[in-house]
Amino acid sequence: MNTNLKESFLRLVKLGIGHYSGPIPPGTDWKAIEVLSFRQGLSAIVLDGIERMPDQARPPKELLLQWIGNTLQSYEYRYELYQRTIAELAAWHNSNGYKMMVLKGYACSLNWPKPEHRPCGDIDIWQFGKQKEADTALAKDKGIKIDNSHQHHTVFFWRDFMVENHYDFINVYHHKSSAEVEKVLKQLGKNDFHLVELYGEKVYLPSPNLHALFLLRHAMSEFASSCINVRQVLDWAFFVEKNGKDVDWDWLLRVLDEYNMREFFNCINAICVNDLGFSATLFPNVQYLPDIKERVLNDIIFPEFTAVEPKGFLPRVIYKYRRWKANGWKHKLCYKESMWSAFWSGVWNHLLKPASI
Repeated sequence: MNTNLKESFLRLVKLGIGHYSGPIPPGTDWKAIEVLSFRQGLSAIVLDGIERMPDQARPPKELLLQWIGNTLQSYEYRYELYQRTIAELAAWHNSNGYKMMVLKGYACSLNWPKPEHRPCGDIDIWQFGKQKEADTALAKDKGIKIDNSHQHHTVFFWRDFMVENHYDFINVYHHKSSAEVEKVLKQLGKNDFHLVELYGEKVYLPSPNLHALFLLRHAMSEFASSCINVRQVLDWAFFVEKNGKDVDWDWLLRVLDEYNMREFFNCINAICVNDLGFSATLFPNVQYLPDIKERVLNDIIFPEFTAVEPKGFLPRVIYKYRRWKANGWKHKLCYKESMWSAFWSGVWNHLLKPASI
């Protein structure tokens, strides 16, 4: 692991979000910073940090201009198209009698100081239990092809954005505890939500309690199975900064304890405070093991398992088994089930939908 690169990157992120960072070490490898920033989904945030630096300490002009151009194209211009696409999608659903809740990307971006500096990828939606009916109506009305090969959502395209239409908030097919958490999320979703207007269209967003539990469980699941990035940690930090006063923390902590999620929660909060400069007063008091927290942070920035997923059915199966074994320490950190219980549940459900392997 490149400790100097890690330290420079984290200081630039803190600077980019307006937190005190300390000086950027001289001799910074700016090309490596650019690559790492892109991989972590924070090219725009790091550029914001660079713009707060003295001219003589910034990257070479040619690299900086290229970076600015890429940020305008990949972040700011695309975010505008992203919002308009969500509004169009909401307009169709509203006019056809379906409620559309937007998860993850757009919902998270609204908590960022500059929403357009959070990268936008897929559009994730949930339709209050009416997903199948809405998909059928959309395919009939618009001629849109619906992909049903995935385990907990369908997929279709609107403009050039991929839309994941969730019938479950989280993947319930590998862990029994995830199915139990899903019941909590669905119950919250039915009765507890926010409404906003986007270009005059009504869009539903998760309530603070729903969003808190969903963000944590989703990040935890991705971390345990493969990896997460610093952008996802910032999603949590900015959410708490803006909505923490509206979260029922006593309820949330009871849920986290019930499903063995407290240690991961503590590590993420510690990273927000110690490494990203957020105020400790935003978060519940946490106790964490420094060595575990540091291993979590290092894996987020430089994942321990770095093999590239191959093509072909059998090589992919072998790759996923190797990744599963390598991530055993993460599973223990995040889940109450045994690894083998989750393994056989996962195998069975992949056999039911081979395209998901």
